[in-house]
Parts: sequence; C-alpha cells; structure tokens
Amino acid sequence: VAAVLAGLACGTASGADDDAALMALGKTLFTVGAVPPCALCHTLKDAGATGAIGPAFDDLQPGPDQVIAALRSGIGAMPSYRGNLSDEQMRALARYVSKASGGAR
Repeated sequence: VAAVLAGLACGTASGADDDAALMALGKTLFTVGAVPPCALCHTLKDAGATGAIGPAFDDLQPGPDQVIAALRSGIGAMPSYRGNLSDEQMRALARYVSKASGGAR
C-alpha cells in the first residue's frame, strides 16, 4: 500500500499510470488493506470476493460518489471508514469498486 501511495505522490506518471496505481491501491484496500476489508462482506468478481453480508457490487455497479458516501458515513451494517482511511484511499477504493463492477463508464 505504501509503495502505491508513494508512486501516486511522485506525480510523474501518465494518466493511464495514475489510474492503474489508483486501481491497484483500491484493490489492495478492498481485499486486505481496509479494516475490516471490504471483501469480508461484499461480492466483487474482480477481487475474488464472495462476502454475503453487503451488496454484490457486480450487480449494484455503484458510481464512485456512492462508494465514497458509504465509506464516509457508513450505511446499514457497514461502519464509517472516515477514521480509518484517508481521502486519497477512499478515492482509490471508490475508483476500484466502481470501475471493477462496471459502474464507471
């Protein structure tokens, strides 16, 4: 996670590299980096996640704004991640979930 963040901070990567770095960080946060990890509760084929508590993102296909809102405030049984994730990490996670599920076009 730190290496991906360091790569983002350099500012020397192209737009495609920036998106790839965001996607990599988002996937890491989704699978193991967030506490608790999103994959524990949610289903997302790209991440190999089969959680059965939260919505299946492949079906829901949320946009990045929806994901960020849920991360900041929590929703239903999901806690807020405001104290656990930085804004940059939330943006990366939102980009990953949205794009990997087909929500970002």
